[in-house]
Order: sequence, then structure tokens, then C-alpha cells
Amino acid sequence: MPHNKQKKIAVINDLSGFGRCSISVALPIISAMKIQCCPLPTAILSNHTGFDSFYCKDFTEYMDLYIKEWVNMGLSFNAILTGFLGSVDQISIVKNFLNIFKNKNNFTIIDPVMGDYGKLYQTYSVELANKMKDLVPYADILTPNLTEACILTKTDYKPYMSEKELAHLCEEMSKMGCRKIVISGLEKDDNLENFVYEDGYNPKIVKVHKVGICRSGTGDVFSSIIAADTVNGVDLLSSVAHACEFIEKTLKKTVELDLPITDGICFEEFLTDI
Repeated sequence: MPHNKQKKIAVINDLSGFGRCSISVALPIISAMKIQCCPLPTAILSNHTGFDSFYCKDFTEYMDLYIKEWVNMGLSFNAILTGFLGSVDQISIVKNFLNIFKNKNNFTIIDPVMGDYGKLYQTYSVELANKMKDLVPYADILTPNLTEACILTKTDYKPYMSEKELAHLCEEMSKMGCRKIVISGLEKDDNLENFVYEDGYNPKIVKVHKVGICRSGTGDVFSSIIAADTVNGVDLLSSVAHACEFIEKTLKKTVELDLPITDGICFEEFLTDI
């Protein structure tokens, strides 16, 4: 098909008009890495839910019709990246999307956005968190934070875990069908660590200096770079290092500009370097 001559990534996530997260992050980053980004919105927000006030339009009832048009066009994708999902129905819709578009020649990156610091996000239910497990078998790469890894494996959360404990979490997630896992954003002393697990062999830790406080959208930057690097043939360990270095650089600039926490990280300053 003529539409499929350029590399493409389908991104299933919400669209926030302000606040630098989700599709608003993925679209420019994937594009800057010379890949067409094709968004499938799960919800449309004026600004993300970390603000005191926001407008949100749930997109669930329109997603199947949206997908049907992509099927009619004969589109294919080099990768599929999923992020925040707002309902159990959306899990089923994403499973249907993956059954249609996932194949042996492309990659699926699942970012199981559910919570942080040991707690579910306020918009998330226990039922929805349990249903997220249904997507894990589709993942070629899974990128949970520590909270999400604990939720997926029904493990009691604690903020610091040994490498042996992290490896056990990954082993449990790999039993669900995912071969490559990155537990991201592990805080240790003045650093952030990422635990990289591939097929059970010699897990690695990618470490960067922690800059400032945690901000919205950082995980979306991370997963977008991982997805684009994977399509561009970069191995996972190198891709994680690439994402960490880019985020560290953008965080330094964000702190320098003294931006509000809700505004995310100013990655735009460095898109030409990515």
C-alpha cells in the first residue's frame, strides 16, 4: 500500500492540550526520530489531570470507528505504543487493535500507566488495573515503573528493592508472555536507575543523576524514545541509555527555566539533538 512506504508507529494514549504528556509528547519525539506518529486518542483533555481543574472528553465510543477507517486504508505499523487507558472497555478495544495490527514483523511497547509511589492514580480502579494484565502477553517491551510492576505481579510495594527482588518481579512479568522489560525511574540516593531485563539473561542497570523533582510526562518521553529506537534498530540497553541521557538533559533545562511541576519537561529545546 502507498500509505505504508514510511516507517510508522501507532500511539494509543490520551491527548492533553497542555502539560506535556501522552500524545503531546510522543508525536513530536517520534517525528523528530524520523518516524511517522499516528495517534489513536483514548481521551481528549484541555490539560492533564495533575492540574486542579481540567476538561476531559472520553473517546471510548469513537475508538472502534476510528480503528475501522485505518483498517479500510490498509495501514500497517512498524510499532504500536500504548499508554494511559481510562476504562476496562478501552483495554478490550486495544486488544482488538493489537489482534488486527500486531504481526511478526512489528513491535509492541506497552507502558502500563497505572500509578506511582505505591498507589493507583486517582482515575484508576482496581478492576482496571487487574485488566491491564491482559495486554502484557502482547508486549515485546514492557515499561512499568516500580509501582506498576508490583501491581502486575501482585507484589507488596516498597520504595527500594534489591536487584534480586527486581529480577524476581521481571521473571513474574515474563511468565505473562513478555520477553523484554524495563522497570523505570527507580530512585536510589541521588540517582535514577532503570532495571533492564531481556530474556532472563544478566539484567543490567542504567543509571543517571536525578535532576530536580519528578514531573509529568517523563515516562511518555521515555517510552516514545524506546519505541522509536526499536523501530530504528537500536538494541534495548542502548535505547534506555539514550532515553535517560535525553531526559536528564531536558530536566536540567526545565529546572533552569523554573517551570511549574505540572508543565512537564521542556524537551522541545533539544528535539534537534535527539
